[in-house]
Amino acid sequence: MLTILSWIMIIVFMYVILGKKMTPFASLVIIPLIFAIIAKFTGVASDGTIGEWVLKGIDGTAKTGIMLLFAILFFAIMLDAGLFDPITEKMIRFAGGDPMKVLIATAVLAASISLNGDGTTTTLICVAAFLPIYQKLNMRIMNLGVLIIMQNTIMNLLPWGGPTARAMAVMDVGAEILGYLAPGMVLSVLYVIFIVAPIMGRKERARLGVKKMSEEEIQELLEVKDPEVLELRRPQNWVFNAILTVGLVAWLIAGSFIDSISVPPLLLFLAGTVIALMVNYPKLSDQGKRISDNAGDAVSVVILVFGAGVFMGLFQGSGMSDAMANSLTSIIPDKLGHFWGLVVAGLSAPGTFFISNDGFYFGILPPLAEIGISYGFTNMEIALASLMGQAFHLLSPLVAFIYLLLRLLDLDMGQWQKESAKWLIGVFILFIIGTVISGGLRIYV
Repeated sequence: MLTILSWIMIIVFMYVILGKKMTPFASLVIIPLIFAIIAKFTGVASDGTIGEWVLKGIDGTAKTGIMLLFAILFFAIMLDAGLFDPITEKMIRFAGGDPMKVLIATAVLAASISLNGDGTTTTLICVAAFLPIYQKLNMRIMNLGVLIIMQNTIMNLLPWGGPTARAMAVMDVGAEILGYLAPGMVLSVLYVIFIVAPIMGRKERARLGVKKMSEEEIQELLEVKDPEVLELRRPQNWVFNAILTVGLVAWLIAGSFIDSISVPPLLLFLAGTVIALMVNYPKLSDQGKRISDNAGDAVSVVILVFGAGVFMGLFQGSGMSDAMANSLTSIIPDKLGHFWGLVVAGLSAPGTFFISNDGFYFGILPPLAEIGISYGFTNMEIALASLMGQAFHLLSPLVAFIYLLLRLLDLDMGQWQKESAKWLIGVFILFIIGTVISGGLRIYV
């Protein structure tokens, strides 16, 4: 009975998510609550009360939710203060009229802006900065669309980016996951900058040659015309903001490996956010405005994390998770189970492309994780494996901001997906290699 309930619950959950019948947050709470009540009143559920299961689930995601809240606010404040503006200017000046340099600069800027984990922001800034150059030099606009999505795909694995937050919440792991993801991410960023962009650049150089842009043309590209945006900028604080950001991220990564300097990530981002606000916007009214203006992005992610806590608390506390895992384990060949980390990595590619992140991580991952754990894999290993397929996720029609990217660049979705996918295969491979090298994922157990 419990096994049947667990499967029906997952099917209903996937239906309402994919069919957009309910919001992800509402479905994460209501669907498991209904089935947990049924399990309780039919007498097939595990010991305990529904309230205890929910509180235990939320307790497991609380630290992640708080950390993400302040991480998103921190990077939003850095963006408002203009931390990335000098990088944009230097990249445009570096590029000049050389197609090769333009493409490399595009890759560098896209990676830098993507640090805040938001695809819409990355798209708007990179398109605004580089589309005029591509048009002026008659370069292929497709290359711009491919480089933006590749770098945003890689940086989207940062814990505050979205999918990693979901994996952390479902698998109950902390921000130390970044230490295991970092090698693959670094390799992938370098792959885009030093292999993908130059290959594109050589083709464009052969087709177009190299042109020279005047200082007036460069200034026109760099000018910020929105008065509200200009009012928020704090160029005088750029050095301080850069040191604060680099130091915070470096400490976060180093703390994952060095116990003596380890500090809870939520404390790092909490302190960083407060310091960033006090230094860049000393007026109390300005601080409140920055928080309120950026709160929407933070809350939309954080409530999903707490919703995931409710889902996992009810799914596991009621015993449905164990029942589903046992039913799946009985049909999995034993030899395949010993490679379950790679199996999950492989399934995550089509899984996160055809299914939303919410559907995959909250609906598909829990039973996959139970199987992996039964074969000896750790929560961290399953969480990492489930993130490997994110190499292709942002090509999915289910991702909202790609429609903005395609509209701004006037690109055909099918051609863009095909062009991007051939390069992202390399990112997928590097993700796995980096995670294995870092010791986060065992190939065989």
